[in-house]
Amino acid sequence: MSQDIILVVDDEQNIRDLARLYLEKEGYQVETAVDGAEAIEKFKKIDPTLIVLDLMLPEIDGWEVCRRVRVDSNVPILMLTARDEDIDKIVGLEMGADDYLTKPFNPRELVARVRAVLRRVKPANQVDEKSTRQLGKLKVDPVSREVTVDGNRVNLRTKEFDLIMTLMDHVNIVLSRDQLLDLVWGYEFYGQTRTVDVHIAHLRDKITDSQVSIETIWGMGYKLVLDEG
Repeated sequence: MSQDIILVVDDEQNIRDLARLYLEKEGYQVETAVDGAEAIEKFKKIDPTLIVLDLMLPEIDGWEVCRRVRVDSNVPILMLTARDEDIDKIVGLEMGADDYLTKPFNPRELVARVRAVLRRVKPANQVDEKSTRQLGKLKVDPVSREVTVDGNRVNLRTKEFDLIMTLMDHVNIVLSRDQLLDLVWGYEFYGQTRTVDVHIAHLRDKITDSQVSIETIWGMGYKLVLDEG
């Protein structure tokens, strides 16, 4: 089991149970809290590796929990919200959140987001060699930052590597252009979706014959899939 401890804070039991089920299946240790007060108490007690934090909590809300946590720690925070408004997202990020997920969400995307955030904040020498991703003939090694297609090395620029790594962490999950900007370039690039399209086009050219495709889902974004047949 992973040494990473994920603290899931949500007042809805079904959300806590679903998050625990999927995160533990991936090997993470999971602790939960039902409100802001318990979240702060458990944060101080268990020193989690990452916090999944609902904004709309009773008594002490998620904004205040985030503020208090940030006084003492830079622990990654993935915020959950039932509202999909840019102002919420921006305020949350300005307060120190590392990522943002809107309810209802696919639990597989939650796991992928947790994995991606942890990968970004951990030094390269802490990345487990087993974390090498492979799909079809495409292999991505986060330690050496090398990509190969059928054993042949593919030369990628820095952001091209970060983009293919992010897509490999979200196989079969549609990611919008804004989500890819957030995960790969950072929130300061928010809205510059043309950047994503250009890098996707370059990646497609470089991973031909890999048995892997980057599909365009019109009106939504992109997803990485294994070619059929």
